[in-house]
Amino acid sequence: MFGLKQDWMENEKMRLFGTDGIRGTANRFPMTPDVVLKVGQAMGYLLRKMQKPKGAQRMVLIGKDTRLSGYMLEQALSSGLNSMGINVNLTGPLPTPGIGFLARNMRADAGIVISASHNAFYDNGIKIFGADGFKIPDSMEREIERLVNEVDLNTLLADSRQIGRSRRIDDAAGRYIVYVKNTFPLELSLEGLRIVLDCANGASYLAAPAIFGELGAEVIVLGDEPNGFNINDKVGALYPAKTVEAVLQYRADLGITLDGDADRVIMVDEKGGVVNGDHILAICAAHLAKNNRLAGNTVVATQMSNFGLDQALQKLGVQLVRTDVGDKHVVESMRRNGYNLGGEQSGHIIHLDHSTTGDGCVAALNVLAVMRSEGKPLSELKEMMEDMPQVLINTRVSQRKDLTEIPGYQSLLEKIVGELGQEGRTFVRYSGTEPVIRVLVEGRDKKKIGQFAEEIAGLLQKELS
Repeated sequence: MFGLKQDWMENEKMRLFGTDGIRGTANRFPMTPDVVLKVGQAMGYLLRKMQKPKGAQRMVLIGKDTRLSGYMLEQALSSGLNSMGINVNLTGPLPTPGIGFLARNMRADAGIVISASHNAFYDNGIKIFGADGFKIPDSMEREIERLVNEVDLNTLLADSRQIGRSRRIDDAAGRYIVYVKNTFPLELSLEGLRIVLDCANGASYLAAPAIFGELGAEVIVLGDEPNGFNINDKVGALYPAKTVEAVLQYRADLGITLDGDADRVIMVDEKGGVVNGDHILAICAAHLAKNNRLAGNTVVATQMSNFGLDQALQKLGVQLVRTDVGDKHVVESMRRNGYNLGGEQSGHIIHLDHSTTGDGCVAALNVLAVMRSEGKPLSELKEMMEDMPQVLINTRVSQRKDLTEIPGYQSLLEKIVGELGQEGRTFVRYSGTEPVIRVLVEGRDKKKIGQFAEEIAGLLQKELS
């Protein structure tokens, strides 16, 4: 068993990209300066090979959140790109969706974000956007991995006369603020609204307060004092309790909580009720459908979205399409089929009419636009969706097998699905970043679905440990 576990770990070590870019503990593989420098070199080499008008300079934007390790990794990444002849523009702290927008807006060849999103300060990561503002495809991620793992990149360096330059740009946040404000209807304003805004001591600590304040709201800001260590530390989208408390204390109309790189949002209604990504999707879908602006009359979500979302959308006559976990998969499905609304329960909400990726500020403004247009408080809008009880068990494994080949698994699943009927569902998947299998069961009876989840997890642990 130990050998199997070692083999699994070694195979995973060769893989850099997970569900959403590269991620790990800072100063540990893969988030070490030498590996990140090689990632920069690999990216630069691929960009250099792409056709461009003769004499045109290649340029990549690099943004980051507020983690201490961001400074170290920013230098390593930009050095790798420079060594391949690529110029780099450094934006400093900026929300991840801001880099997606600016990559396209500034005609960059790529945009890269140094962030571990909602993780604690000791982690960091890399997300890469193409020139079109969308995250790069899996095929390009695999090619970067191949170059880093199998090729001596020092043999591919640019000529001494062609080494790239790095410079800091000062107006990136301002450009992003203007762009986000323009996604809010011109005929509406936020005047008269009191909003509690939690920036998670992360990348949005400067931009987000300006966005909502300049649209007329009274903004009470939390989590806007980053020190390199306190990003996501009991604040932000994963910890909405402080926002709930502040909404009630200040009698605010609502709360907005962003995560460390501001690509996800969780909201709080005026009564202190938490409004997650599924609720936000339901609220926006209902409004868009009523105004004939929901493309394909369809919403895209992942397998982790609550079954209550299915039921809420069915009442509206709206179709729900599910994808694998990860906002990148949601975006791919939306682009492939021409849909304009999708997201995740965790708060990654994609309005493809406005943004190329999940954007917490854009998503919050869309909910605010619904509140203003319909004259309803957030608590009333939230009532259109009822959360179905949900049990999630994460079980550690030492090997990966095709689940259909595990004795007894298929028959157990069929039995449970039969008992749940139309009032629930099951979903089982391997984690993309750690030796874990996730077992999700939903249904109206919390005790019964807990037993079902334990049965499935127990069988898998026995067979995969």
